[in-house]
Amino acid sequence: MKKNILVIAKNNKVEALRVAVGLVLLSDFVKVDVLGGLDNSPKVQEQLEVMEFADIPHEVLDNDSSMMDKLAQDIVGSNVIYVI
Repeated sequence: MKKNILVIAKNNKVEALRVAVGLVLLSDFVKVDVLGGLDNSPKVQEQLEVMEFADIPHEVLDNDSSMMDKLAQDIVGSNVIYVI
């Protein structure tokens, strides 16, 4: 049975992106929600390129009221959640 895995990038965003890429090896569906923005550092750009290659969707959720609604929907629809 395939699982829906949600990675929430909160504190260490580069590591969260890296973890999401590693989770793809499990053949489960992986999605990343980024709380706040992402910087344009080379480390972040590298992980975003790998995520694009692996077809891992990600969404940047800014600090507004709709963010909490979207995050709640993603949490409810997931079997496993990692907050990094």
